This record gives sequence, C-alpha cells and structure tokens, in this order.
Amino acid sequence: MTDTLDHDDDQGDPRGAWRQTGGSAPWGDGQENKEDFRRLTREEAQRLRAGIPQVSPWRVVAVQAVAGLVCWAVIGLVTRSSGAAWSALYGAAAVVVPSALLARGMTRGTRSPVAAAAGFMFWEMLKIGVAIAMLVIAASVVPRLNWPALLITMVVCIKVNWVALLWRPRRGRTR
Repeated sequence: MTDTLDHDDDQGDPRGAWRQTGGSAPWGDGQENKEDFRRLTREEAQRLRAGIPQVSPWRVVAVQAVAGLVCWAVIGLVTRSSGAAWSALYGAAAVVVPSALLARGMTRGTRSPVAAAAGFMFWEMLKIGVAIAMLVIAASVVPRLNWPALLITMVVCIKVNWVALLWRPRRGRTR
C-alpha cells in the first residue's frame, strides 16, 4: 500500500493532493485515534513518572568533572609539561562551569511550560556565552597555553555526557 502525490491539484488543501491507494494519510487526520486517547489521573501520571528513570543534570556535571580530572592527570603524566596540564584543567573547566550553570538553572522549579522553555533557552544561551568567554580569555589566563591539550580535554568532557545518560538507575529504583 503506497501513497502517491497527485500533482494535478496544486490549489487548495495540501492534504487533498494525496491520493490514497490504501492506508491513511502520513500525517493522520486526527480521527483514527480519538477513542484511544484518554487523560491520565494524577495518580496514574505519578506512577508513570516514577517508573521512568530520571538522570540528574548534576550527575552529568559530575561525570564531566571526573573525565576532566582524568584527562588532566593523563596529559600531565604523558607530557610532563605544566603548561599542557594547566591547559587540560582549564579545558575541563570550560565545559564543567557552563554545564553547572545550566544544571543550576534547569533544577529550579517552575510550574509553567512556557516559563520552563524560556528558562531553558536563557540558561543554554548563558552556558554557550560563558564557554565562549572562557575560550577567548584562555590565552591570558593559562600560562604557556597548549591548545591541543585544552581542546582534547574539552572534547572528552563533552562526549562523556553519553556515559552519564546511559548510567541511570534501573526501572523501579529511585534515588
């Protein structure tokens, strides 16, 4: 069963341009699932939410900090250069500090979905701005700045988010 586009009807409703040869429109007409939808009660919603494991943004920040410290130690031991070690530590800070700002902003409670979305956009823009500002001043803050060490540590700290997201409590256990 396939849907084909009828190019003869360029006027009017774009949904009318689809000629059905079987099945339903790819976007749905809203009628097929009306009887399947029902609102959850407050208790049902709380049970459903309790069954979904949540990841704290502070856990992500903590995993980023640990990854940054590991990179700092490895780069310090491998290069035996204090400039490279300080650069790696600053690279970790350039990821962890902005992430901590975002986590702080996102853990503040709000009742309005609009306020939550606006708050997320504000804190995310602040996070990006702080990260850029830290990179701009890096050369004047870190003595004998080693850009490869800084950037490698930043990449590791950013990519370790996936580890933090995969490492979450099992279903049914709450922390």
